[in-house]
Order: sequence, then structure tokens, then C-alpha cells
Amino acid sequence: MKNLNVLMLLFAIATTFCIMLIGIAIAERSMLGIILSIIAVIIVTGLGFTTKKKMRENGRP
Repeated sequence: MKNLNVLMLLFAIATTFCIMLIGIAIAERSMLGIILSIIAVIIVTGLGFTTKKKMRENGRP
């Protein structure tokens, strides 16, 4: 069984939360909330991919 990568799990949870915020902002009809949530999804996902690439380059799974 593989070890749990807690950092990647946290990135996945944060991204999921930001996607949920998009839905909440749509329900509230908040254009600013929608835009900020989309930006947050892009940033958190990008940080996750960047961290994974650095971990792979350093030889960690």
C-alpha cells in the first residue's frame, strides 16, 4: 500500500473547496465572488502542480 501524501491531499481539498465557492458565488449572484473563486482555483491548482514537479525532481514520490 502506498503512503499517503498529506501535502497533495491538502492541495486537492483546497481546490475542491474553491470550486465549491464558485457554486456558492453563483447562487448568491456575486460576480466578484465568482471571479475571485476562479482565480483561487487556478492559483491553488498551479501551486499543487508546481509542488509535485519539485517533489518529483528531488526524488520524492
